[in-house]
Amino acid sequence: MSEATLIDVLPAHRIDERKLASYLQQYLPGAENGLKLQQFQGGQSNPTYLMEIAEKRYVLRKKPPGKLLPSAHMVEREYQVINALGATDVPVPTARLLCEDPDVIGTAFYVMDYVEGRVHTQPLLSAVDHEQRSPIYHSMIETMARLHNVDWKAVGLESYGKPDGYVPRQIKRWSGQFEASRTDDMPAMDALMAWLPENCPSDDHTTIAHGDFRVGNLILHPTEPKVVSILDWELATLGHPLSDLAYCCLPYHLPSGVSGVKGMQGGDLKSLGLPEEQQVLDWYCQYTGRSEVPDWNFFLAFSLFRLAAILQGVYHRALQGNASNADALDVGKRAGLLAQRGWEIAQQK
Repeated sequence: MSEATLIDVLPAHRIDERKLASYLQQYLPGAENGLKLQQFQGGQSNPTYLMEIAEKRYVLRKKPPGKLLPSAHMVEREYQVINALGATDVPVPTARLLCEDPDVIGTAFYVMDYVEGRVHTQPLLSAVDHEQRSPIYHSMIETMARLHNVDWKAVGLESYGKPDGYVPRQIKRWSGQFEASRTDDMPAMDALMAWLPENCPSDDHTTIAHGDFRVGNLILHPTEPKVVSILDWELATLGHPLSDLAYCCLPYHLPSGVSGVKGMQGGDLKSLGLPEEQQVLDWYCQYTGRSEVPDWNFFLAFSLFRLAAILQGVYHRALQGNASNADALDVGKRAGLLAQRGWEIAQQK
């Protein structure tokens, strides 16, 4: 979330700043003197703003304008999980308020503290000093383990999702989403959609699952190789922890140097100062008390299937001309590559 990613608020996402400042007076000191808004550029489906009030910085996230699907863009759920985790050792921004009244700025929104730090979207961490790369991965996995170790009932998240059957529900959901946005034949995806339900693990462990846990969704300390905050909770729910771990490890199974695919395959990890996948799994076991990571190929194939379905949706929307990101057409074309890779992994013993 560096300064370079800030832009003037886009015309489609402008809000009544005077009305917002008036509403915020009861919550944030200094709001009576007005506020300054800029927008974070990027692929977020929920418009995200940097808000400055009396020398203090906050982040405001709102639903997009227009008619939305009932379960999409649930900023209320994002606020709920960030607020609950504020009482734990999981690094999240301090949640300040949730406003569900659309009369204030047109949609529901929430405000949290701005967290100073670095965001690096490339898993190879080429812009990071060599000696920081492995410690950043270590901190990333320790942070994930902290999230998965949270007693979700104790922090008031019993109603945050169904506590069992996450993987079968996800397979059904994303198979349906894929079919709804299908544009071409994709035999590997058809094969995965048939294989995954037949090979679901019997272990139904439940934790808070972030749903999009990767290096690009973490804020790193400005100078130290450690995670200071987890971002983008749009896909969070109660779910299987190994789905987060496998998703986070997908770069190990995707080619590097392919446009739009953030892969690490083909790179000399040791010379790049990056840990091997087995080291990452060992760290995860160390911090969660697991003795092993079972059904690994299943969870990798599942994660690739899920990501392929998401990207197919992006592609489909881009073809209709209403995708939120200019490179959506390019990103969508990667769906076939991901499905193919998922099917290859599914067939490995």
